[in-house]
Amino acid sequence: MQKIVILGGGESGVGTAILAKKMNYEVFVSDFGAIKGNYKAILVENDIAFEEGKHTEATILEADVLMKSPGIPESVPIVVLALKKGISVISEIEFTAKYCKATIVGITGSNGKTTTTLLTHHVLSKAGLDVRVAGNIGTSFAAQVATSETENYILELSSFQLDGVVDFAPHIAVITNISPDHLDRYNDDFMEYVASKFRITKNQTAKDYLIYDGDDSVINSWLATHKIRPQLLPFSLEKEVSQGAFLKGQELFIKLNKEEVIMNIKTLALQGKHNIKNAMAATMVAKLMKVRKQTIRESLEDFEGVEHRLEAVKHVRGVSYMNDSKATNVNATYYALDCMKSPTVWIVGGVDKGNDYFDLMPLVREKVKAIVCLGVDNVKIKETFGNVVDLIVETLGAEEAVKVAAKIAEKGDIVLLSPCCASFDLFENYEDRGNKFKNAVRNL
Repeated sequence: MQKIVILGGGESGVGTAILAKKMNYEVFVSDFGAIKGNYKAILVENDIAFEEGKHTEATILEADVLMKSPGIPESVPIVVLALKKGISVISEIEFTAKYCKATIVGITGSNGKTTTTLLTHHVLSKAGLDVRVAGNIGTSFAAQVATSETENYILELSSFQLDGVVDFAPHIAVITNISPDHLDRYNDDFMEYVASKFRITKNQTAKDYLIYDGDDSVINSWLATHKIRPQLLPFSLEKEVSQGAFLKGQELFIKLNKEEVIMNIKTLALQGKHNIKNAMAATMVAKLMKVRKQTIRESLEDFEGVEHRLEAVKHVRGVSYMNDSKATNVNATYYALDCMKSPTVWIVGGVDKGNDYFDLMPLVREKVKAIVCLGVDNVKIKETFGNVVDLIVETLGAEEAVKVAAKIAEKGDIVLLSPCCASFDLFENYEDRGNKFKNAVRNL
């Protein structure tokens, strides 16, 4: 019997433990921190051995295979020791895909991957396909494969999940865009991060597809210097493409052998250039999976969007409050600021992941009337924008940030939470940050 050791007792780790036990592995879960009560109960109920608050070296290094949860870097001492010993270190996605018979659509990118994943799922569901979402979203891929069958999976994949890929190959891969993010995890080397994203396509064959942003210079230069096997389907707002998706005036066109008009972009439920691109990616997946044009159009018109991504919260005394807590990097915040049509009080800050805020300068000059910092260390933000924005205020919580923003904002203004940063200094995660912001707005 092969032994699998799982590092991390969260969603990904516990899901993998359940699947591994079903596949007759000897399973041991080790978490350096505390395992949450609901996950501990699942491990006990399934009679799976575990430890918390430590990593017992002798037990872990007996493993035939080590699955580490995505949040754990390879630089952690126990992982370094395992690799030295020649133990295979993989991700949940890699482990689970071996036991999954479904068609897999894998979606990655620095921004837009959640929206594109949920939008694709919405279109395919509306077309009557048997389809589920997993990966970086909802119930873990492993837990779903362990407990039931489905015909199609849409997997949202982070770079951390792709780092542990050896043989995993989605039939359809989507790269929404690539911009600097998580550089703290990639030795401050952007090209390491880019290579991580492209792991989604490394095992694809000529029968598979890669859908990608044809306007993204990072993606284009990588493709120009690396040979890959899948059929390439770019989407573009700037040019017509021979195969893929593009805009002609206000019409969204798809070319897969023959050219066809899908819809006028004015009727899209989600507006903004980035959302047109998300719609193009989802549409191409749907066309490859034989969904009718009418169904695609209806789905793109009635999709309700993603919580914490440019979510309208409330109008209070003539001021609009927008929750974009999911914007954890510069590129995501760029999209948000680009969509603002009124003077904006911008709430920003958190754990900086190697951000270069300079790209935001033109938009900040044009649209931002005041900055409210929401983070423990705001030095970089103040240094970058101190000479551009007249008023910068530091706060230490969502409630305080909202109260300060409400005092500054005037009728017709927008208060935008678009933090540009991770949330772990003051919050559990970006959802917690977004929910606290929304509660504070509702209590004004």
